[in-house]
Amino acid sequence: MIARCRLAGSINSMGGECSVFSTLMTLKPSQIRSQFPFLDSREGGRPIVYLDNAATTQKPQAVLDALHNFYVHDNANVHRGMHGRAERATIAYENARKAVQKFLNAAYPEEIVFTKNCTEAINLVAACWGRKFLKKGDIIVLSMLEHHSNTIPWFQLREEQGITIKWIDIDDEGNLKLEMLDDFLKKKKVKLVAITGQSNVLGTRPPLKKIIKKSHDAGALVLVDAAQLIAHHPIDVRDLDCDFLAFSGHKIYGPTGIGVLYGKSEYLEAMSPWLGGGMMIQEVTLDRFMPADIPQKFEGGTPPIAQTVGLGAAIDWLSQFAWKDIEEHESALIQKAVEVLSTIDGLTILGTTELPTSSGPLSFTLKNIHPHDLTDILGQRDICLRAGHHCAQPLHKRLGITASTRLSVGIYNTMAEIELLPKAIEEIKKIFHHTP
Repeated sequence: MIARCRLAGSINSMGGECSVFSTLMTLKPSQIRSQFPFLDSREGGRPIVYLDNAATTQKPQAVLDALHNFYVHDNANVHRGMHGRAERATIAYENARKAVQKFLNAAYPEEIVFTKNCTEAINLVAACWGRKFLKKGDIIVLSMLEHHSNTIPWFQLREEQGITIKWIDIDDEGNLKLEMLDDFLKKKKVKLVAITGQSNVLGTRPPLKKIIKKSHDAGALVLVDAAQLIAHHPIDVRDLDCDFLAFSGHKIYGPTGIGVLYGKSEYLEAMSPWLGGGMMIQEVTLDRFMPADIPQKFEGGTPPIAQTVGLGAAIDWLSQFAWKDIEEHESALIQKAVEVLSTIDGLTILGTTELPTSSGPLSFTLKNIHPHDLTDILGQRDICLRAGHHCAQPLHKRLGITASTRLSVGIYNTMAEIELLPKAIEEIKKIFHHTP
């Protein structure tokens, strides 16, 4: 199998779309780790055990080189200049758009809008589609698994326009109660279902195709928050038939400051622009303006050019590897984590541990030790996990807790790293046990 052609990590090859990575490579974690300078850094002589990938992933050298080379050789604004550097920057920027299009299997590059992150992409839909097409009494359906980025924009829209929000609950395993969605859809007032592709707390993957089919049959559109799904599972937006999909570049081994909104062209064209000025205009007179065509009408001002180039390089780099290999590797890591954490007295794993319905993050609580204390001490030993409500307070309230500890794996993590956890956690338990 041959990998799809991607934007090369080298700025010198930006004139074309072909990648320096042409064939699928065998997934060898040790070789992969050597490409991530961050993972080679040591503090106190200890290697970093980075298990906080749901928050942000580390960047391979290919992405760092793409950023460096852009700023050194081709730093110019896009779509505006006639000199050679500006033209090369524009080509690099638009080639990154084509790389995302192919990565998601979107029908057209114009269906890819660059934002600064997934949060902004969802807010763009709320502002530009929701304000224009929703009215008082219309229903938006969310799930108990949602990140705050896929709840607060709809709360704001409710305050402005009087829409109604309905919630799909979960069972004790963290799976959605889809019969609730059926009940909501029967009312024929649901205009949008906004759903995560993968929970950032439980790792649960809702059955997106089933949800999208049900929603479309009832006349509702579907937005997928793919922030967590994007690095762990292939996404084909035409096969899913979702109407909108959002993700952040930094969750897929790319830079921070760059996000993507995919939208079917018919909906993007019908939406009004959000930010005014710069690249989003076609014509301006003394009393009116005409917006540019999609996607430029949603990319007002100087865009995150270098970050976009870096995202293209990240997609290029990741596309060396077969999704089957990535999923098998990460699934094995999660199952090992379940195995070793289950040996710790007082530790409770949240949600289902069944695959393939979960992946990526795995969250847990430890009796009598607050997640903040646990992760603080682990961090002092250069074992990086995360603690808190993970921007999912409604979910934590539903689970009957205020916070949890989360480990989350990526392509470069190893079994040896997972196997370090029980001993480290048991040592921390002893510290608290002997504290007066």
